Amino acid sequence: MKIVIKLMLIFMMTTPAFAQSTFKQNQLKFERVKNAYAEKWRSLQSDLQSAGFYGNFNLYIAAFKAEGKLEVWLKTSNQTRYKLFRTYDFCEHSGTLGPKVMEGDLQTPEGFYKINVFNPESSYHLSLGIDYPNKVDAIRTGKGNKTGGDIYIHGNCVTVGCIPLTDEKIKEVYVLAVEARNGGQEEIPVNIYPFKMTDANLKKYSIQFPQQAIFWQTLQKGYTVFDKDKNLVPVDQVNGNYVVK
Repeated sequence: MKIVIKLMLIFMMTTPAFAQSTFKQNQLKFERVKNAYAEKWRSLQSDLQSAGFYGNFNLYIAAFKAEGKLEVWLKTSNQTRYKLFRTYDFCEHSGTLGPKVMEGDLQTPEGFYKINVFNPESSYHLSLGIDYPNKVDAIRTGKGNKTGGDIYIHGNCVTVGCIPLTDEKIKEVYVLAVEARNGGQEEIPVNIYPFKMTDANLKKYSIQFPQQAIFWQTLQKGYTVFDKDKNLVPVDQVNGNYVVK
């Protein structure tokens, strides 16, 4: 009996689950996340396996303002390229094409970002925050002006610069983001583009918004590399510009 108890104690001391809670376990303490998993995770797991995603995966989100589409791309450790898993429609729009410049302009940002907030008790059901403003945004806004902030991918169908999905859709995106983070992905990239950045679209929209043409050309470089190779490349922020390596 003593030997059994001793072995149990050793097991408890050496098992990671007893040492600390995982990111997913912490998120599941919130009612909306728990409900999202109960409603969505089983069907998502089935679809993930059907699409060839087994085990942990990395997540990449691409959003296109003109088309009103949010794409979810995934890649496992044994896959060399990202693969499109889901496409969701925006359920509302705010502002026009072009980057967010300052607080109150109603613009949705454009640029290369990452998720920096998981909000399980959002006023918009569930929400994923992006790290706007970054260095490029701050320089664009200029000294003495407020950049604004609190840009999210969220539920509900209202927006003053965010990317709104429905409550049902954000449940899926949120669960996938939790799974990616829990699987070890510390940074989940979110690239927000004004439109699908083909040469034809760039020419078309640059005529309509000539003041954005040079900026959009820098965004197109990142879009083009991913469109060709289905892999992300590092992007630096230098002197108010994105530099795609």
